[in-house]
Amino acid sequence: MPAAITIRRAGPADRPHLRQAIVELQNYERALHLTRLPGEQVADVYLDWLQQQAETQNGAMLVAESDGAFAAFVVGWIEVAEILTETADSNRFGYVSDLCVMPAFRGRRIAEQLLRAIEPRLRQAGVVRIRINALAANSSARTSYERAGYAPYEVMHEKAFEPERGT
Repeated sequence: MPAAITIRRAGPADRPHLRQAIVELQNYERALHLTRLPGEQVADVYLDWLQQQAETQNGAMLVAESDGAFAAFVVGWIEVAEILTETADSNRFGYVSDLCVMPAFRGRRIAEQLLRAIEPRLRQAGVVRIRINALAANSSARTSYERAGYAPYEVMHEKAFEPERGT
């Protein structure tokens, strides 16, 4: 039987593990869609940005551990949009930016546990909606999110063109 999962707020000592998870997540998504940059290229600046967003936008960064080993993380905050055609409660929402379960810990529903742990932290800021994105090709993430009660909200379609060459 797998060890129990402990979820706690991330601290400064977690930085090496968080960085490793960002590299893992970025490279995993890069294999699904080449718009993603290599993990090593963006890990430090992206981790700094995530931590700043969580700290300044009523958010949180949480870590999941199994027997003291880093297993996963999630980060989210409050987003405010100004979409004129949407309701006020749709324009101010909790946003889960990143969630990564390390390969050795996948298949244990840790993503769902992390979502359940971050939701009350975002809801205490008064939002009634929490949103999370996934690449269309990331079926495992989409399955985890739907299992945790999330439903598709908007679907973005993309058509890529070759860059035009100057004459």
